[in-house]
Amino acid sequence: MRVTQAEGYSEPRDALAQAWGRFLNHALPDAAWLPVPNLGEADAVEYCQRWGINRLILTGGEDVGKSPLRDATEGALIRWAEVARIPVLGVCRGMQLMCLRAGIDLKNVACHVATRHAISGEVTGEVNSFHTLAPVQCPPGFDVLATAADGELEAVRHATLKWEGWMWHPEREAQPDTRDVDRLRSLFE
Repeated sequence: MRVTQAEGYSEPRDALAQAWGRFLNHALPDAAWLPVPNLGEADAVEYCQRWGINRLILTGGEDVGKSPLRDATEGALIRWAEVARIPVLGVCRGMQLMCLRAGIDLKNVACHVATRHAISGEVTGEVNSFHTLAPVQCPPGFDVLATAADGELEAVRHATLKWEGWMWHPEREAQPDTRDVDRLRSLFE
């Protein structure tokens, strides 16, 4: 979850956009879901195991490097998900983390903040875009699912794990996109 500072309080807070609740209730109405707090590398996996987490969404918000605690938490979760073969959806920052984990650097991109654009490939359509960083290339062990017209990577799928990364935010659509709902359901089945 994004790390925020509540006005008038000195302690940091973990936050998840309320839009995630609406999207998940629509996309996975029978699933129980639980936000994972930023507990750090040592405690994040134990927390997930104790609560029986068996699917993982790495949400967007904050560039990698802005919050060391979030980076450590999500780094531990992605390593755990790989070993435990847990399905993962990485959204924006989450996809960036998947790529970094696979050894691919990120680069600055223009024209991908607060805009909409077309994507093409196995996944097509129009998506929202809110990112300033993108992977320099598709990571080894992943397949390209979609690119933008400017050639930037927009979606990837792991070749052997049930992992996908999307650079767009399905939760920020006024009405959930059937494409995103269907892909999430298929990934998490």
